[in-house]
Parts: sequence; structure tokens; C-alpha cells
Amino acid sequence: MIELYYWPTPNGHKISIALEEMGLEYEVKPVNIGAGDQFKSDFLSFSPNNRIPAIVDFDGHDGAPVTVFESGAILLYLAEKTGMLIPQDRRKQIVVKEWLFWQMGGFGPMLGQAHHFNYYAPEKIDYAMDRYSNEANRLYGVLDKRLSASPFVGGDEYSIADIAILPWTRTYKRQRVDIDSYPHVKVWREKLGNRPAIIKGMQVGANWREDLKDLSPEEFKKLFMIEK
Repeated sequence: MIELYYWPTPNGHKISIALEEMGLEYEVKPVNIGAGDQFKSDFLSFSPNNRIPAIVDFDGHDGAPVTVFESGAILLYLAEKTGMLIPQDRRKQIVVKEWLFWQMGGFGPMLGQAHHFNYYAPEKIDYAMDRYSNEANRLYGVLDKRLSASPFVGGDEYSIADIAILPWTRTYKRQRVDIDSYPHVKVWREKLGNRPAIIKGMQVGANWREDLKDLSPEEFKKLFMIEK
């Protein structure tokens, strides 16, 4: 059994999708990031960066429970545990890991900033909106070029690289991205969007989702570490 500490965000969706794809038994433990649950001491004991997702796997490789935080590390852990969603060929593995870390180091953070400054920021700062939206579009261009040469991000096989990247494209409009400008990304999104495990994984906790603009000033401050 795996406990998934989760909230319905792009990083949370990565893990719910992976668990569904792998057919692993899991129990969702909600971490309400609007209410500040991510700062509670019991959660911080195994997720010290006060971010979701995190997992506790009670069936670790040595028979003892294993905790893992950071969505990329969790995806690698689950892929290595099951032998699924990652190629067995070492050279092909390298490519999947390259794109996984591309998402972790750039695609996710930059799109997150574009989303924040375009949609949530209480003060609209043209420089910040342009800076992050331009970078978001540059990264979509990188992804589009990759998908023009390969059916999946990591190569010929669907992998954890696709799972890591896909949820971040859900709110492309709030990132000021015209998805029609990236036709290969558009086709890839539509293709993956029909996978039953992705549909199910994206629905986990959907009833908890709320527009963060509706948070109270105190909740907004807890989440974004700024005054509203």
C-alpha cells in the first residue's frame, strides 16, 4: 500500500496518474495547501520542503516503509520499483531522465511563474508577466520540436517523462500560450488525454479544487508567502 500525500495540482497529478497507470494500490491523504496543511510538522517530517506530493510506500525494497518527496524523485522511484513507464535499455533511459529533469528544472517552474503573475498576483507587473510568458512559450517550442520527431517525449514509448510534463499544460491559457501555435504538443495532449489512467488520475481530488483567488487573505499569504 502506498499513501499519497496530495492536492490536485500539476505536481500532484503526476503521481496520481503514474499510480493509476501502474495499477498500484494507493490511498490519498489530502494536504490542503490553501489551509496550510503543508506546514504541519507531521508532513514536514518526510517532506521537508513543505510541498506536495510525497509518498509513503509501506512495501519498500527492503521490507521497511520508504518515504519519498519531490514529484520527479517519486516518478523515478515508482518506475524503478515496478519496471514500468521507463525503458529497460540504458541509452533510452537516459533520454527519459533528460526530459524528466527538463520538466522539473524548467517547464514546471517557468509555467508556474507565468500562471502566477498572469492570474494570481495581486499586482499586475508587465515585466514579470512578459518575462515568464515568453519563457513559457519558448519551452512549449522546445517541446513541440521534440514531439515533431518522436511520438512521445522520451522516444517511441510512453513514459514518466510524458506524465511529468502533461499536467503542466492543462492551464496553458493562463500561461498566455496559444496551443494552436504548437501543433505537435496539441496532438500529443489530445492523444494522452484519452488514456483511461490519465483521465482517472486527473480526477483524483477534483472536488477539492478551488480557484485560489477565492482564498481568504490569510490563506493566500500562507500559500504564496506574500500579503494579498
